[in-house]
Amino acid sequence: MTIQSRQSQPRTRLMFIAVVLILCGGVVVARAAYMQLVTDDFYMRAGNERFLREVPIATTRGMITDRNGEPLAVSSPVESIWVNPKELLVDAKRIPELAIALNMPQQDLTLRLAQRKDKQFMYLRRHMNPDDAKVVIDLNIPGVYSSREFRRFYPHREVMSQVLGFTNLDEHGVEGIELAYDDWLTGTEGKQKIIRDNRGRIVENVDLIKHAENGKDLMLSIDRRIQYLAYSELKKSVLENKARSGSAVVLDVKTGEILAMVNYPSYNPNSRDTISPSLRRNTTVTDVLEPGSTMKPFTVVAALENGVDPNISIPIEPGGYRLAGHTITDTHYYGPTIDLRRLLVKSSNIGSAKLAANMTSQHLYSVLNRFGFGEKTDSGFPGESAAVLSAPNRWGPVEKATIAYGYGLSVTPLQIAQAYASLANHGIRISPTFIKGAQTEHSKAIDPVIAGQVLNMLEDVTKTGGTATRAAIKGYRVAGKTGTSRRAVAGGYEKKYISLFAGVVPIENPKFSMVVVIQQPMGESYYGGMVSAPVFHNVMDGALRLMDVPPDQIEQWYVDQNKTSASPEITVDESVSLIPEVTP
Repeated sequence: MTIQSRQSQPRTRLMFIAVVLILCGGVVVARAAYMQLVTDDFYMRAGNERFLREVPIATTRGMITDRNGEPLAVSSPVESIWVNPKELLVDAKRIPELAIALNMPQQDLTLRLAQRKDKQFMYLRRHMNPDDAKVVIDLNIPGVYSSREFRRFYPHREVMSQVLGFTNLDEHGVEGIELAYDDWLTGTEGKQKIIRDNRGRIVENVDLIKHAENGKDLMLSIDRRIQYLAYSELKKSVLENKARSGSAVVLDVKTGEILAMVNYPSYNPNSRDTISPSLRRNTTVTDVLEPGSTMKPFTVVAALENGVDPNISIPIEPGGYRLAGHTITDTHYYGPTIDLRRLLVKSSNIGSAKLAANMTSQHLYSVLNRFGFGEKTDSGFPGESAAVLSAPNRWGPVEKATIAYGYGLSVTPLQIAQAYASLANHGIRISPTFIKGAQTEHSKAIDPVIAGQVLNMLEDVTKTGGTATRAAIKGYRVAGKTGTSRRAVAGGYEKKYISLFAGVVPIENPKFSMVVVIQQPMGESYYGGMVSAPVFHNVMDGALRLMDVPPDQIEQWYVDQNKTSASPEITVDESVSLIPEVTP
C-alpha cells in the first residue's frame, strides 16, 4: 500500500461519518418539520389530553330562609375525591396507600378500578371535609384529584324536616320544599378549561367556556319562632299522651301564609343514610283522616244558608235518633231541645244529623266544597292529597247524616285549617301558601254575616261549659271546635281515636287559624278537648305575643293579670258515637 493511499483512508472515513451525520440531522430536521408543520394538531391534542382539562364550575344552591330571613337550608363547600382509573392503574402499587387514606377496603377499591379501567372519571368519596380531602391529594397519587362541591345543611334539623325535605348527593331536591322549588333553587353549572401539572395541580386557567349561575334564594312564609314553639308543644303532647304521632299547622287568616307546619315523630335531614321512609311524609298535607266533630260548624253554616233560624229548637230524643234503621247517639243527653249554639258547644251528633236531614245533599255538598273539602288546597307541596268527598248523588240519608258530623269523608289537617281561616276571614277562602308575599287565589265560601254568626257560636266552645276550655287564652277571644273520631279500618272502625282541635284567635280581628291532630292517644284521655286543645293554647299564647297581636278582651286581660292562674273548668261532652253498621 502506498503512502498516498494510507493518507486517504482517514479522510474517507471522516467524509462517511460527515455524510451519515448530515443524513441523520436531515432526518431529524425533516421529522421535526413534519411534526411542527404537518401533524401539529395531533400532538397538540395528545398534550392537551394529558394536561388540559375541561372542568365544571360548581354552583351554590339557593338558600332557604324563614319569613324573617333566618337560614333554614344552606349549602356548605365540600370536596369530592375522584380518580382517572387509566392513570392510577399505570402506577397500581399506590392503590393500597389510597385505600388506607380513604378508609376503604383495598379489595373493593381494586375491583372498582378494574371494572372502570377504560374510563377517565370515577368518584371515590363524595362530600368530604376540605381538610380531609387535602390529606388525600397531598399524597400525590397519579390520577387522583379533588373537585369543589356543595352539601346541603339544615341548621334546625327535626323541627323543619318534613316541610323542607332534603337533597340528594347532587344537590337536587328529593322531598318537601326542596323538591317543589328545585328548579328555582338549583343553579346552572359553569365550565372552564384548565391546565394541570403531573401532580394534578391547576397551573393555569386557559378559558372560561360557560359562566356559572348560582341558584336563587327562597323566602318561606314559615316563622322559625312559631315553628319551634309548635314542634315543642306537639312533641310534648304526643309523648305525654302516649300517642302514635301528631301534626299541627298554623295559618295567617288574611294572607293564607303558612306560619308553622310540624309533625312528630320527625327526622334529622342532615343524616340522609338514617332517614326512615315512613318519617319523610309531611302528614299535614299528605295523610287523610275523618275530621269528626270539627266538621259540625260547616253543617251549621249550611243550615243557616238554607234559611234555618239560629235559635231553632231541635228536639233531642233520650234514646237517640232513629234513621233508616240505624241509631245516632250523643255522649250525653242534651234534650229535650237544643239550638245551633248549644249544638256546637256540646257537639251533638243528633242535632247535626237532623240539620242535614232537612237540607238537600247537593246543598250540603256545595257548602263543604266551597270551603275546600274534596280538593287540593293548591299549596304547591309535593304529594298533597285532595282527600275524599264523594258526589252527593251517592249519599243516602245515613251517609248524609254521618258526613254532617264528620264521618264518611276524609280531609287533611291543612284543609281543616283553611276552612276555619275562611270562617274567620269573613267567608273568603284563600289558598294556603309556603311563600312569603305570594299572590294567592281568593274565592267566596259563604256570606260574611253567616261566617260571623258561626264564629261567635264557636267562641262559647272555649268558655265554661264548652268542650274546649283548655284552648282559652287570657285576654283573647278564641273560637274553636274539638273533634274525636275513631280510626277507620277495613270493614269498620277500631277502638283507637284521633284527637283534634281547630281554632281561630282573636275573634275581633282574626290573625291565626290552627289545627292540632293527635293520632291514637293511649294515655288517660283521648278527647280532643283534653289532648289537642292544650297544644293550641300553648302555641297560640306564644304566637300572639311573638307577633305583637293586641288583646281583644283588654278589660278581662287586666283583671287576669292580677289573678292567680287557675286550671280552667273541663267539660268532656264530645260525641264520638258512630253508626256501627255504616262503613264510610
